[in-house]
Formats: sequence, structure tokens, C-alpha cells
Amino acid sequence: MALQVRVAPSKVVLQNLLVCVILFYTVYYAVLGLCCLMFRVYELDVRAPFDFKTNPSWLNTNYKVLLVSTEVTYFVCGLLFVLVVEEWVWDYGISVTILHVTITSAVMLEFPLTSHWWAALGM
Repeated sequence: MALQVRVAPSKVVLQNLLVCVILFYTVYYAVLGLCCLMFRVYELDVRAPFDFKTNPSWLNTNYKVLLVSTEVTYFVCGLLFVLVVEEWVWDYGISVTILHVTITSAVMLEFPLTSHWWAALGM
């Protein structure tokens, strides 16, 4: 019995990746909005998903909003990616994370070197 691995054509892979990235940021901003309402934060920068410079303190409400929205987004997107790609979910999840780090570096004009930001991504 031979091991059969089906490789998707490049066009399908890129299309699925685009859908996953759009889904990721849609969920991120939706969860961010809900967290802002729950934590009563009424002023948050549009660049919030890319902000790694916020002071990591449990007394800082903005930090709590960013942390909770990041964790909830990754959890929800992990489940939603299954509906989009049906297989190779880890590959798409890691690819979206790499794209997110790249976009974060471009938006903030520096590479994120803060340990709390990487810890939030790693959870």
C-alpha cells in the first residue's frame, strides 16, 4: 500500500491563503471591537492588531484588550480555517501568522522584539 499525498495546485493554495488572511483580520477587528466594549475602551488606534509597543501591564486596559483579542482571534480562526481549507490547517495557520508578523513589521516600521508580544502569539 503506497502513501498517497494530494498536493493542491498553487492557485488553490494562494486562494485559500487569501481567504484565511481576510478571515483572520475580519475576526481580529470584530473581536477587538467586542473587547473594547467589554473593557470600556473607547479610543483605540486602528493599528491595534499590530501594536507591540503597548506597556504590558494588567493595570493597562489597552494591553488587556490587545491580549484578549489576539488570543480569542487565534482560537476562533483555528476553528474557522478548518471550514475553509479542510486539511493542512496548521500550514495555513502558520502562514497567516508569518504574514501577520510581516505586516506588523511594515505597519510599525520595526521588527517586534518584545517578549510579551511573541508570548501572546505563541499561546
